[in-house]
Amino acid sequence: MPGFPEKLMKYCDFTFESVEENLACEEVLLDCCEEGSRGPLLRFWEPSAYAVVVGYANHVQTEVNLTFCTTAGIPVLRRFSGGGTVLQGPGCLNYALFLPVDASGPLAGIHSTNGYVLDKHVVALSALLRVPVERRGDTDLAIGGLKCSGNAQRRRRRFLVFHGCFLLDLDLEMVEKTLRMPSRQPGYRAHRSHRDFLLNLRLESAVLKETLRAAWQAVTPCDDLPFDRIRKLAREKYTLDEWNLKF
Repeated sequence: MPGFPEKLMKYCDFTFESVEENLACEEVLLDCCEEGSRGPLLRFWEPSAYAVVVGYANHVQTEVNLTFCTTAGIPVLRRFSGGGTVLQGPGCLNYALFLPVDASGPLAGIHSTNGYVLDKHVVALSALLRVPVERRGDTDLAIGGLKCSGNAQRRRRRFLVFHGCFLLDLDLEMVEKTLRMPSRQPGYRAHRSHRDFLLNLRLESAVLKETLRAAWQAVTPCDDLPFDRIRKLAREKYTLDEWNLKF
């Protein structure tokens, strides 16, 4: 890809204790890239507790079973990128790619970025699993018509973050309990329930991380995160109802 030396990409495998901090981390890292203090990066994180995470413009009452979440003590949070509502929890592997925008390359626009990143993941995952993996809808990866990964992006002028979640061993019954049927869904879903639409890959996270690092040539570790800045944003934004429940 013109202007993007992938060999310079670093990787970070670090999970904060709270989902709020993990969401804040991705916004802070994108801002750091935009400011010029960070370069291309592949980040991984794996939640140890459940949380519902809605897309930036999602309406909580429409997408989330708030009664169950409140009773079960499951927080409802909002990320700063688009896309649909998901359940985060044990059995999810989250990744985030921080990539420079090239006005003349495949990362110049939303749709071309979707294609560029997801096509790379299709190739890597198909080779790993030895089964056909497909791009479905705008930003899904699927196997045999079942969704195994959802993705979204947020763009600045100079950098973007493309992030998503791979289902490895998530409790699909918990997805049924926490999420309503999405108000918007890709045609291939055909109004199937969460249980009948989603697929766990049954992979060890370490294996998938290694596959993605190889696909992006991310061989140099990065562990000097701006911890104070991340925790401050989590406190001042991602823990507040004014942000999480604003729609």
